[in-house]
Amino acid sequence: MRICSLLPSTTEIVCALGMSTSLVGKTHECDYPPEINHVPVVTKSLIDHAESTSSEIDRHISEAMHSGSGIYAIDDLVLGKINPDLILTQELCEVCAVSYSQVETSVRKLDGDIDVISLEPTTLGGILETIVEIGDAAGSPLKARELSNSLQKRINHVKEMTSSSSFNPKVLSLEWLDPPFCGGHWVPEMISYSGGVDAVSLNGSPSKEIKWEEAVTASPDLVILMVCGFDLEKTATEFLSLSKDQSWGADFWGNFKGDTYVVDGSSYFSRPGPRIVDGLEILAEIIQPEIFPRTRSNSEWTKVL
Repeated sequence: MRICSLLPSTTEIVCALGMSTSLVGKTHECDYPPEINHVPVVTKSLIDHAESTSSEIDRHISEAMHSGSGIYAIDDLVLGKINPDLILTQELCEVCAVSYSQVETSVRKLDGDIDVISLEPTTLGGILETIVEIGDAAGSPLKARELSNSLQKRINHVKEMTSSSSFNPKVLSLEWLDPPFCGGHWVPEMISYSGGVDAVSLNGSPSKEIKWEEAVTASPDLVILMVCGFDLEKTATEFLSLSKDQSWGADFWGNFKGDTYVVDGSSYFSRPGPRIVDGLEILAEIIQPEIFPRTRSNSEWTKVL
């Protein structure tokens, strides 16, 4: 089996199934686990945002989408050279990865019978189902079910432990900072299972831009910053910079009396793969510290305010 993964999450799933040697292609954003560093990269970003702020990235993406120029590109030459049997992709979000239509166009240029699987999980259960789906397609059905079951046990443990909590704080999760976007899809479910109540989002609903007035009305007890594609350090740096700007959510931050936390959004919240359960356990430590004493490092979560 020769697998080309066009999502960081599916790359992590393939490797968690013990099939890293079958991975012949990955995206420019696939950075975990370390053993896939040598795998050929078949995509690139058309927007250079390594040093950009969330506001600059948002503007560049909006301009690209409006002009129809796209955000990512597939290197058809590399894709042809790696000659995959199976391509893993998605249709959930064109901002997060190459679009399905781009994949279809590139596949038509290739010879041979290539299976293309599009994955669109929006809940924790859906993420576990994608693991099984990938395992079935890649010839590792038993390992996939073992992995799915082990992750489900960890999820159940968190749910059972937090079910006895006497206080369920209201949590505002921000998936983007400027403009502010609330956490979506599986994040509200993660907050609920961790012993909290999502302040603005519904289970399975996509992330959406919110007005600071909505945050004021929601009156959260905690704020958790889990910026899509950003690690903890980059998120914390940007938040501390924005917090000095009086025009950035002054009505909310000027009156917010709760705690603010930063997490590694890229590793544990943005990617619908096995490490999403690590994200759940991180949230449990933040939201219900009396039930879940801290075991995670400062690079995974930290308090900033």
